[in-house]
Amino acid sequence: MKLSALTTTRRGRVALAAVPTLTAVGVLTGGVAQGAVPVSFAVAGQEFKIAATSLDGEGFSQYAGVAKDAEGAEHPVAIANISQATLHDLCQSVKVPGADLGLMISAGTDPEHPVTATDLQIGMSDLQGTATFADIRIGVDASTVGTQAKGTAGDFAMDSDTIAIQDLKQVSLSTSAAVFNLNGLHLRLTDGEECF
Repeated sequence: MKLSALTTTRRGRVALAAVPTLTAVGVLTGGVAQGAVPVSFAVAGQEFKIAATSLDGEGFSQYAGVAKDAEGAEHPVAIANISQATLHDLCQSVKVPGADLGLMISAGTDPEHPVTATDLQIGMSDLQGTATFADIRIGVDASTVGTQAKGTAGDFAMDSDTIAIQDLKQVSLSTSAAVFNLNGLHLRLTDGEECF
């Protein structure tokens, strides 16, 4: 399984996070079609799954982007950033194409020792969960969001002071963090089992 990342042209920061979906769906296609994407990082191009019973974060933003693989193929993604994040019962899984084989990582299963991350960014194609935002702004210019990682001027974005997601399930192309503390890390081979 890859903990690879998207790199923003503004800062080159990458990380793990979550993003509200319905508001962003329409603008994602528009931003990708214009080619105005703040990422230039070669991803594997294979999606993987992330789940957590809860995610709590401070400093959130989201905007449209494109992840390019090593052959130059473009993959539209929603780019989400969280400055500080805490996750409980984190699961990350990936299947080997064409084989009954996979890799699964779990961490943060002890309530007293959750997973923590700093300057998170994730490129995803799907998200599910119950989300709560504090002081959310929808429709801001992507170059003015309140996180260090920012999008392209003129692109649609949203940001908020805090984000909380229960029963998080997301499909992603890339994930990374400036600091990623995987407390209670367990990595194992599977027969293709996934987080959800």
